[in-house]
Amino acid sequence: MTTRQHTYAKANQQRAAQYVEIWIVAQPGEIASMVQVASASGRLVYLGPPQAMGGGDTRQRRYLRLRTR
Repeated sequence: MTTRQHTYAKANQQRAAQYVEIWIVAQPGEIASMVQVASASGRLVYLGPPQAMGGGDTRQRRYLRLRTR
């Protein structure tokens, strides 16, 4: 690995370590509470649109990207 490739790989790892990406499956009210706390703490970076679980299940699934620091 060249010095340039090594430097690029290290920088990408450091950027990736700054975020946590998760899927949350819960009732809409519970998700809203979690999002409110994450937003108030300044950790919320991205919130995906709600997706129904289907099959008569009232829960939703949402994608969240949070800062680790």
